Amino acid sequence: MPSPLSPQRWAAPLAPAPIRATVSVPGSKSQTNRALAMAALANGPSVIRNGLDARDTRLMRDGLRALGVQITETGDQWQVVPPATFTGNVTVDCGLAGTVMRFLPALAPLADGPVRFDGDEQAYARPMAPLLEALTALGAKVDADRGTLPFTVDGAVSGSEVTLDASSSSQFVSALLMVGARLPAGLDLRHSGLPIPSRPHLEMTVAMLRERHVRIDDSERDRWVVAPGPIAPHDENVEPDLSNAAVFLAAAAITGGAVTVSRWPGSTEQPGNAIGDILGRFGAEASFDEQGLTVRGTDHLHGIDLDLSAASELTPVVAAVAALADGTSHLRGIGHIRGHETDRLAALATELERLGGHVSETHDGLTIHPRLLGGAEWRTYADHRMAQAGALLGLVVPEVTLDDIGCTAKTMPEFADLWQSMIDSSQMSSSDQEGGTTPPDSPEKAGLE
Repeated sequence: MPSPLSPQRWAAPLAPAPIRATVSVPGSKSQTNRALAMAALANGPSVIRNGLDARDTRLMRDGLRALGVQITETGDQWQVVPPATFTGNVTVDCGLAGTVMRFLPALAPLADGPVRFDGDEQAYARPMAPLLEALTALGAKVDADRGTLPFTVDGAVSGSEVTLDASSSSQFVSALLMVGARLPAGLDLRHSGLPIPSRPHLEMTVAMLRERHVRIDDSERDRWVVAPGPIAPHDENVEPDLSNAAVFLAAAAITGGAVTVSRWPGSTEQPGNAIGDILGRFGAEASFDEQGLTVRGTDHLHGIDLDLSAASELTPVVAAVAALADGTSHLRGIGHIRGHETDRLAALATELERLGGHVSETHDGLTIHPRLLGGAEWRTYADHRMAQAGALLGLVVPEVTLDDIGCTAKTMPEFADLWQSMIDSSQMSSSDQEGGTTPPDSPEKAGLE
């Protein structure tokens, strides 16, 4: 199923001055799609507020609608009414959304007929076998020629105990946990293999299920026992997407400016929450108050040695910052992102080398040796995080052109407009400072809220 998105070339704008802005980013994709799936499994209507409206979440809503879920959207409020029984004999378009291609197949055994899953051509390479094998072990019938998309799930689940290898994606565990309470005997799930990546996402799933009165015993590491029972309706207020916010904060770090992301939560399971500490290790300054999280750039960016396994989705932005540092950086614990929207390690190495950098791939990460970078085409590989990394480098490297900015619609359709507004605001801030009207460290509103 080819992608409906056409490539949109985009000349990355240079920063005319240190970036100074206050930015408001849309809601968390991870939280939005989990809230949608859990609302579909609940025993009554739920309301989701401030949910992300982007390609990944539209695919989730369309997929749930195909399964018989009623979703009424009124502004920033969505009401979700689950069906008595999920509808079968339908096809779900997963696009390139990992949450859709992993979460909804776990719901499919609850449908009254077979459910076929397909997606973008790039999605055919994304790992699916551990989840499909787990569903088969639980009693469902799975028809998958290659262990990846496209495939069909049919038949009810009869078992409750299963062991899988989730070392390539924590989403396999999250998918089964969400449906666990709806299985006749609940779920006793074990992970066996290398460490699970992106554990904060897994912790998010568990916390959100507990908010819906699902009983989960996770006292034993890499084992989750879910008691059978109803999933209660829950009204969800979605947090800002902190992983999408990372590139805006990094803009302050590499230009010596100051960026505040508003509505930053004081406590969260989002992996993107780590970005303040990460940029601090590079040499920037991060602070949190009632206004949000603020990052201020300093005179230097230092090379770092960092295990990113818990927040691997930040890798493209972190790698871009590392390419501008004053020493070699080592990014570790991220071998699993070879199976994301693209092989992100190979893509980052290729594109940074194209701009003049020197990057070595390791078995679980990247070693980045900074060099003087020059303008060139930055290929995005239909990957929104790669596009964000290219835009970030374009702030300080002249003549960087992205082959497709449109892929950012996956999680932030308004990215290019927000990015330009941030730059325009910084230019106005610089002019005001020259006139003596704005304090040097006072972030200006970027017109984004």
